[in-house]
Amino acid sequence: MARGAGLLAMACGTFALGMAEFSMMAVLTPVARSLGVSIPAAGDFISAYALGVTLGSPLPLLLRSRPYKHILLILCAVICAGNALTACAQGYFSLLACRFLAGLPHGAYFGVAAIFATTLVERGRRASAVAIMVSGMTVANLAGVPFATWLANSLSWRWAFVIAAFFGCAAFLGILFLTPARHHGEAGSLKAAVSFLRGAAPWLIFLATFLGQASVYCWYSYMEPIMLQVAHFAPDNMKWVMVAAGLGMFGGNLVAGKLADHYHPAIVSGVTALMIIPALAAIYYFSANQILATVMVFAGAALLFALGGPMQYLIVRFSRGGEILGGAGIQIAFNSSNALAAWLGGLCIHAHYGLTSPALLGIPFAAIAACIIFWFYRRYGRVPL
Repeated sequence: MARGAGLLAMACGTFALGMAEFSMMAVLTPVARSLGVSIPAAGDFISAYALGVTLGSPLPLLLRSRPYKHILLILCAVICAGNALTACAQGYFSLLACRFLAGLPHGAYFGVAAIFATTLVERGRRASAVAIMVSGMTVANLAGVPFATWLANSLSWRWAFVIAAFFGCAAFLGILFLTPARHHGEAGSLKAAVSFLRGAAPWLIFLATFLGQASVYCWYSYMEPIMLQVAHFAPDNMKWVMVAAGLGMFGGNLVAGKLADHYHPAIVSGVTALMIIPALAAIYYFSANQILATVMVFAGAALLFALGGPMQYLIVRFSRGGEILGGAGIQIAFNSSNALAAWLGGLCIHAHYGLTSPALLGIPFAAIAACIIFWFYRRYGRVPL
């Protein structure tokens, strides 16, 4: 029971991070109106967060000899502070700085929490433990972001980040009182911590994660305008579309975690990458139909999280002695992939191939990711996990 409570405490942290990352996308117009800036200028608040994620992911290396519990407590404190300051920011530049600060602990928290989660359960449940930790992010997309949209229209966009700060505080208290401190980080020099990078396995995991994430994000980055302009949803109904996406993320993450406990995680992610190919093709051809478009939002979000969860577990296994760096590396792969996918998808749209064209762009990324994952399994599938 205590172990389960510890995992739920860490899930509170990923819920806070999900609110911090995705709520800004849902409340961009109210934020722009509140601060008196344009929508493109308000988009800088999303970029500032992503920059914080990328630069902050390797920071736990500086604390790698400390217990993972202590590192997570520090990161939770930054989550609280960054989001509380975001809720109070009064100007463009102050909000930009607060968003950067709020993004700093994001990748680092996921990386360290994935490692710590595996130490709380027995060997046969480690993939599920990581999935439970990540589930906070999926619940944030399922319930938190639609709620933030309602709050922004009814009260103020600032409440979304008050909620993020609250759950960051809840994660701090839960980790402090419900998790053990017996696991003592990484001993040894920085040279020893990076030695795992000499092998091919971590690089294959990073590359497959980068390409697999990009395959879906080429489309997902432009999901809102597709649903509004192609499927012709009313703006007021977009909250239900976001609920469908959140349900997909929640289900895909947990199902993949359960499957990865019984089958090799690389097999689960490889099959998922193959399933992304027909899903993206369906998105391209059937997005004009509201029912099918909603089904594909659910499916695409489910496949996105089903692919990523087992890969996070794999990097923990194949970065022994440098787990913190491995966790940071996969978070950098996730977030740099998101940025590249959005840029490439935008190029397709600006080239007048249509709003749904990014879905087709993602297909070769998924195919290459599947090949890399199955190649990884062929080489390392017999290594004990």
